[in-house]
Amino acid sequence: MNIPFFIATLFLLSSRCYAQISLPKVFGDNMVLQRGQPIPVWGEARPGTLVTVVLGTVRATAQAGKDGKWMLRFPTFTAGGPYTLKIAESGTRNTGIELKGVLIGDVWVASGQSNMEWQVQQSQDARKEIDNAGSPAIRFLVVEQDKQLKPRSDIRGGQWKVCDTSNVKNFSAVAYYFARKIHGDQHVPLGIIQSTWGGTPVEAWTSRDMLLTSPISRARTLSNDTLRLDPEDLIADSLNWIRTWDIIYHPQNNTDQIIPAPEYNDEGWTAIAMPNVIKDFGIGNYEGMVWLRKKISLPGSFAGKDLTVNLGHPEMNYSLYFNGQEVCKNVWNANPTHAFTIPAGLVRGGENTIAVRVAMLWGGGGLNPPAEDIYITDGATTVSLAGKWLYKNGLETAFPKILNYQYYPTVLFNGMINPLIPYGIKGFLWYQGEANAEAAYDYRTLFPMLIKDWRQRWGQGSLPFLYVQLANFRKVQPLPSESDWAELREAQALALSLPNTGMACTIDIGEGNDIHPKNKQEVGRRLALLANEMVYKQPVMASGPQYKSFQKEGNRIRLHFTHTGTGLSTKDGKEVTGFAIAGKDKLFHWAKAIIEGSEVIVYADEVSEPEAVRYAWADNPLCNLVNSAHLPAIPFRTDEWKGITQP
Repeated sequence: MNIPFFIATLFLLSSRCYAQISLPKVFGDNMVLQRGQPIPVWGEARPGTLVTVVLGTVRATAQAGKDGKWMLRFPTFTAGGPYTLKIAESGTRNTGIELKGVLIGDVWVASGQSNMEWQVQQSQDARKEIDNAGSPAIRFLVVEQDKQLKPRSDIRGGQWKVCDTSNVKNFSAVAYYFARKIHGDQHVPLGIIQSTWGGTPVEAWTSRDMLLTSPISRARTLSNDTLRLDPEDLIADSLNWIRTWDIIYHPQNNTDQIIPAPEYNDEGWTAIAMPNVIKDFGIGNYEGMVWLRKKISLPGSFAGKDLTVNLGHPEMNYSLYFNGQEVCKNVWNANPTHAFTIPAGLVRGGENTIAVRVAMLWGGGGLNPPAEDIYITDGATTVSLAGKWLYKNGLETAFPKILNYQYYPTVLFNGMINPLIPYGIKGFLWYQGEANAEAAYDYRTLFPMLIKDWRQRWGQGSLPFLYVQLANFRKVQPLPSESDWAELREAQALALSLPNTGMACTIDIGEGNDIHPKNKQEVGRRLALLANEMVYKQPVMASGPQYKSFQKEGNRIRLHFTHTGTGLSTKDGKEVTGFAIAGKDKLFHWAKAIIEGSEVIVYADEVSEPEAVRYAWADNPLCNLVNSAHLPAIPFRTDEWKGITQP
């Protein structure tokens, strides 16, 4: 038996149980309860027990049923606090359970994959943000990650925490910046229930019942019926993850002492042009440690100087060696840049050796483009690191097989969403889609299914559902081209047809070489603009220009937009970019665009009879159209031609 875990479990149970009365872990000290609507409180007790619950001075009672479950609802409260919530068996003088520091305000559920999970300490200006994070009226409950085949009634773990300099670093950056903005604007306590897991598809967050309603998800959901998440399997999977990270952090077989040495014989290694990423390495869906080496000739003037080496932005964990010595070890993008100092004592004029040990996980790894971001410099002269490198995998212990159960349909809904219901909330925040990009057309169906599913289960009507459209990412393409990320963004935009939904466009604040762009402050602000307009009924402009319709005018197409404010312009004050136009041949050409108030006229010399226009239709488009609030135009296309992800 794991004695420390057993003791910790007893402690958690004792904090929420008295006699046989218990509360689920979504309730706790320092929580925020939803204002302006009846407040649900529930738990378990001996069958037939009459339970009394007091919030402030308001008392309510409920009787446990035959299954031992009880629930009650307090009348509506206005924002305020702090209060104490007391739960005890009626007719006794026992103190029972007491939860202190309870505030009444607005509660938002923040969910999705890694860009919602991305922490304040990993985002832009992290040190400054952490040092200035004294916001006691903002509270977070970070739900412990859990995967389950059946819906659970309680989360695995998690405690409400006050937002301060010691706690904020671990909170979702997007959700924190959203909460900070709303708290400052509305002057009410803000509670965030953060339920996130990086790399996960939308199906994992949707209930079984809902997934079975669509042929897109039905078969795979039914396949879960033969899956068994036995405790032994879950423990083995967890241990395999521990072993994997041990390999990542601790080089195996003395490779760090042998391979970086200038005299190491790398004959037989495979040549590859850098920058490059794993999918182009020619080793398939490999996951493990890969070593890269490069011989580079440096000017004699570099000798005896401290140099700066820049690797652009390798996505995953890596170590860099120069002439046999470790220069840096990067763990989970811990460094805001990937520029490091090479000590003068290691530098030679002429031939030098660079080695990089990089972890390949989830399809990532390698040295990401663009080529101009990888170099060595003394401040005056720069030597490019682009070009031929050598690589080899299989030099270290292989990663153990990871089953990644979190990718399976409905398992995260069961373990991380269902236990939260019916906690009173104001609405949802969602940032997800990267994991569904390869099947973007199906997202047209799957994403609205999730929205409807959560709303139905909470039973609070069409709760506000605010979400982030995927940011720009990957290499900039020189010519108009198809894009699964563009099709995923389109699927996200189509969900705006559902009532009470809002989408924050981030097509202008991504990073081409990082799937986790650092500017989460602006993402949170744009979500807060949507909330201020939709939920709090403030007179603000919350969306960028949205395509409405078009008309042909000879060899030109005139586009009409909504949400333009006092008119359209460009973000950088330069000519409009991002438009492409095509004729009946469906071949797109970059277009010239002229702004006329709230309309844009698009044309290209190569297209005499235009049929369709696309804007920002690429993985990483160069686009600059904004409205008078400087919010970016939402990517769109006027055609309905078959895309690359449409079955």
